[in-house]
Amino acid sequence: MTLTLRQTILLCLALSLCALLVVPGNFPGLSGDARLTLAVFALATCAWIGTPIDDTYIALGAGLALTATGVISSGTLFGTLGDETVWLLICAFVLAAAVARSGLAGRAAAFLVSGARSVRQLTHLTTAALVVTAFAVPATSGRAALALPVFLALAKVLADRKRLVVMLALLFPTVILLSAVATLIGAGAHLITVSVLWESTGERIGFTQWLLLGLPLAIASSHLAAEAVLWTTTRRADRKGPIHITADDIQAHSEQPVTGPWEPAETRCALLLATVVGLWCSEPLHQVPPAVVALIGAVVASSPALGTVRLKDALKTVPWSLLLFMAATMAMGVALADSGAAKWLVSGLPVDLSPWLFLASVIAVSTAAHLVLQSRSARSSVLVPLVVAAAVGAGVNPVAAALASTAAAGFCHTLPASAKPVTLFAEIPGTPTYTPRDLLRLSAVLAPLTAALVLLFALAVWPLLGVPVVR
Repeated sequence: MTLTLRQTILLCLALSLCALLVVPGNFPGLSGDARLTLAVFALATCAWIGTPIDDTYIALGAGLALTATGVISSGTLFGTLGDETVWLLICAFVLAAAVARSGLAGRAAAFLVSGARSVRQLTHLTTAALVVTAFAVPATSGRAALALPVFLALAKVLADRKRLVVMLALLFPTVILLSAVATLIGAGAHLITVSVLWESTGERIGFTQWLLLGLPLAIASSHLAAEAVLWTTTRRADRKGPIHITADDIQAHSEQPVTGPWEPAETRCALLLATVVGLWCSEPLHQVPPAVVALIGAVVASSPALGTVRLKDALKTVPWSLLLFMAATMAMGVALADSGAAKWLVSGLPVDLSPWLFLASVIAVSTAAHLVLQSRSARSSVLVPLVVAAAVGAGVNPVAAALASTAAAGFCHTLPASAKPVTLFAEIPGTPTYTPRDLLRLSAVLAPLTAALVLLFALAVWPLLGVPVVR
């Protein structure tokens, strides 16, 4: 296999760093475990950036190397698979499979979208519907797959207004990615962030607290992005004229009924989903962990009497590769923290920065990180341990810094390959969709807007909700 120039440069950088770490006289403040951790971390990061090797394979290799060299124990490596956040995601995917099988998604889409009478109404109603899906379907790629049939139905209805179809094609992945911050299960990166915070600081963010902090940001950023998409992809003439989309138009492209009386399965699924979300939100009252609630919901959703999907079929929808990736990167985070490597990496950073400037720097780096690391989970695995360690040294609340970094990393719209939802909606045979130029035009406007919005929330909104800027 021939290496490209970029891969060669990255490999040389990683090997050079490893060679420097091997020499005992270099970096006197580093322990042996810290040196090994940094070497493995550097090689894994370069492999994520510069090679086509599967991210999960790289993460597992890094975790195995850290275990074989004694930096972490085998119990630490394998114990991450039993973490409650992993179980939360597994059960959430089982619930999502039940929702998809029941047909509730198409019924909800028909209810919302058929009320639009103008282009702007259609844009914001679609945005609201996509934000709501963050509570029912974990992971952005799963939400994109669920939303694709709805987009295709809208594209058929608006076939004579090509620019509106292109606008909707760009709107769907944009809102899906930015609204993921609404819930803890919105992206695997959120669970990695929670795990890193727990291992590094002993502070755990529950489903309810994440919802309180993330949902307002998700709503604000999604509707702000909807306006940005509307203005960058359409002209004034495109936005004029009425819109009339009926439930029958959606029904023509849906296998399940979207109008009429509800089927018993739909009713049971809706009640179950409402109960699970309600229990998640009321965790401070009953003290039942979200993972246990999700497991109860998954068992009911797949039960022979009350369920809408068989358990073995639902388990096929679980992204096991993502779960293994999360577990391995959690182990890497433990190694970075326990060996002292993360603290050493940020020890040279200036500690006299004002809190707002520190957070602005974190947000700027996290917003741009998708240009280097395309995997959202990989970005959090690399950035969050360093951000938490740097925040502690700078006197900034590590929870605020980690949340700001994770929220800013949700922006990944610059290139078609920057995120799976962007790739999915960029390649739809027979349907007009956006070009790389459309993405660049949107990113030039949306990147600074979303970064500024995250900074505003970190400085002004989250402190009112119990997450101060400084410790």
